[in-house]
Amino acid sequence: MSSSRTAQAASGRAERAHDTREAILDAAERLFAERGVGEVSNRQIGQAAGQANNFAVGYHFGTKADLVRAIVRRHTAVTEERRLRMLAEIAEPGDPRGWIACLVRPATGQLEALGVPSWRARCLAQFDTVPALRQIVVDESVAAPSMGRALEGMFRLLPDLPEEVHRERGDMSRLLVVHTLAERERALHEGEGALHEGEGAARAGWEATAIGLIDALAGLWLAPVSARTFPG
Repeated sequence: MSSSRTAQAASGRAERAHDTREAILDAAERLFAERGVGEVSNRQIGQAAGQANNFAVGYHFGTKADLVRAIVRRHTAVTEERRLRMLAEIAEPGDPRGWIACLVRPATGQLEALGVPSWRARCLAQFDTVPALRQIVVDESVAAPSMGRALEGMFRLLPDLPEEVHRERGDMSRLLVVHTLAERERALHEGEGALHEGEGAARAGWEATAIGLIDALAGLWLAPVSARTFPG
């Protein structure tokens, strides 16, 4: 076989492998979102992805944790680009809301771009219920350089908080964002209320969600701390 045919064959195999991986990721996101991580087997994911080989998921991704990591990383490059662009355009660096927006809007923008239906937010919400998988999502999120810059900018403007309060509000923020996005994605999918009117309504839905989350997070982090006794 000539070198050109060898290269074409290799390119064809790589393209087929890429398409298979994308089909598996699509199926995994949907099934995890619908049923929960513990209720879905690799065989079921493979079947939903049109794979006759029961071991296709393990062959392409390895363990379930590896599959979860691949799902989390799936749109990282796009989200990172969105956040870096926002960081470069912050008009008032002294306003915590600008930094909070850099945490929220890349996610809502990505979900809007995925269209209706999407499964990503509900899938990530399912990961959040499993401590080991939740940690994968957290680790992948904070590893993004843009996320570190946005958090640093926000924390620099916040009042001094006791370590326990800081950790508590961080957990509250994660829960608020993850499950609010999942609920909005579900509502858009099911066409609740005015959201049944089409893609324009979907855009309005994600924009309203972004504004609401920014307001809520600003209120959460800037709220006064009531006197209390912490354990230890």
